[in-house]
Amino acid sequence: MDVLDLSRWQFGITTVYHFILVPLTIGLSPLVALMQTKWLRSGDTKYLRMSEFFGKILLINFALGVATGIVQEFQFGLNWSEYSRYVGDIFGAPLAFEALLAFFMESVFLGVWIFGRGRISAKAHTVAIWMVALGTNVSAFFILAANSFMQNPVGAVYNPETGRAELDGMTGFLEVIFSTTTLYATLHAIGASLMVAGALISGVSIWWIVRSIKTNNEAEAREFWKPSAQFGLKVLVVSGAVTLLSGHFMGQHIYHIQPTKMIAAMGIAESGENHNLALIMTGTELEADNIVALPIPGLESFMVTNHFSGPDSYLKGVDEQQEIFNEKFSDVYGEDADYMPNAFIAFYSFRIMMALGFASVGLGILGLYLLRKDRLIENDLISKLFVWTIPFPFLASSFGWILTEMGRQPWVVYPNFEREGDLTAGEMIHLLTQDGVSQNVLAGEVFVSMIAFTLLYLALGIVWFRLIVRYVREGINPAEKLLLEEAESPEFRDDMKLSFAY
Repeated sequence: MDVLDLSRWQFGITTVYHFILVPLTIGLSPLVALMQTKWLRSGDTKYLRMSEFFGKILLINFALGVATGIVQEFQFGLNWSEYSRYVGDIFGAPLAFEALLAFFMESVFLGVWIFGRGRISAKAHTVAIWMVALGTNVSAFFILAANSFMQNPVGAVYNPETGRAELDGMTGFLEVIFSTTTLYATLHAIGASLMVAGALISGVSIWWIVRSIKTNNEAEAREFWKPSAQFGLKVLVVSGAVTLLSGHFMGQHIYHIQPTKMIAAMGIAESGENHNLALIMTGTELEADNIVALPIPGLESFMVTNHFSGPDSYLKGVDEQQEIFNEKFSDVYGEDADYMPNAFIAFYSFRIMMALGFASVGLGILGLYLLRKDRLIENDLISKLFVWTIPFPFLASSFGWILTEMGRQPWVVYPNFEREGDLTAGEMIHLLTQDGVSQNVLAGEVFVSMIAFTLLYLALGIVWFRLIVRYVREGINPAEKLLLEEAESPEFRDDMKLSFAY
């Protein structure tokens, strides 16, 4: 493999691994803050114990997320220096805000939350965790703004003298961070992150319900783990609905600003009206003979255009979209250039993401039904079902990210036809992935670093998993904890033995 292929593999490996950790931090931080707020307002210590228990998981995940995220920053300057040179003026602005504002805010207040328990007032301590939650979500917003520029470049102008895309002043910066693409992506990503956190909270809590009953501790199952499970299940269902709805409208938006991605994802092989929804692609190429569709007339057209039939239901296919790109860029990249992404990956990433998302919401509804009124879950198989399906939202988020990035190919900065369609190819802001890779990096260097990072991430993943499992199995240990009912705020005690204190 050449430098381009190796650099793409390296960035893909590090990104997908990092993105396993990111949604849990984004989703879990506001939920832990909400748990602690419910304790502060009600005085019910079960909510404080919830915040302590799931706060441990948040801290472990946050630490590993920071460690794995740093590597990506260096890749922009090392493996993708041509990309950084071309869009650094725009791409660097939201990333700078993310680091200087959001990351410092969440890390500082996380320190206050860890070390401030019992040393500052309960209200100040609760404010600290809310600032952490705000910081993580603002951080996600700025990072998604930077990525959304790659999907749909706005707020920038091309400077022919420098050969770079440059920010169009303050209005350009505001356009970048508040673009329609950014807002849709943020709502969708935060909704998916809350699904991840809700699935973890509910799965762990249901497992503990069954375990507590088996150890003749029904009181703990009923008083602590059932409310915790119901909390997580409600978050899973509500955030799932938000994620599915935002994803629907986001898909319609992407069809207009990045048509090749949605053509591949939805399996639109030929242009026409009244398209049926593609269910299976039997080959690796997006061709009409390879598509098996559901026998519901116009369903795919409706999903994109809100019309089942008629001229308004018309969808562009592969050939028509290829002609549009050839007409614009044939003088630059030749008439034989292929502007479609890997159709097989885009098609099935989209369907796996959707299937796992719907399955997660269905499990949330099932869990709420099984825990209705005064009922408890006692079946070991059911508890295992909810534990083994905890990864569903994690995997859905990962496949959504794969669709986002792989579906943009072969562009690293997708041309904005809606805004710049009348400009010549040389005036439009765009960049092929092959033109963004560094020119002075050797394939051997990328290969060695890719293997090193893969092994390092594997080791960190094992550490992350073992730590999560250890503290999940430890539980709340109510008999060993300080009696919180007698204090407005918990205080540390010299003879107190904890395996994980914060």
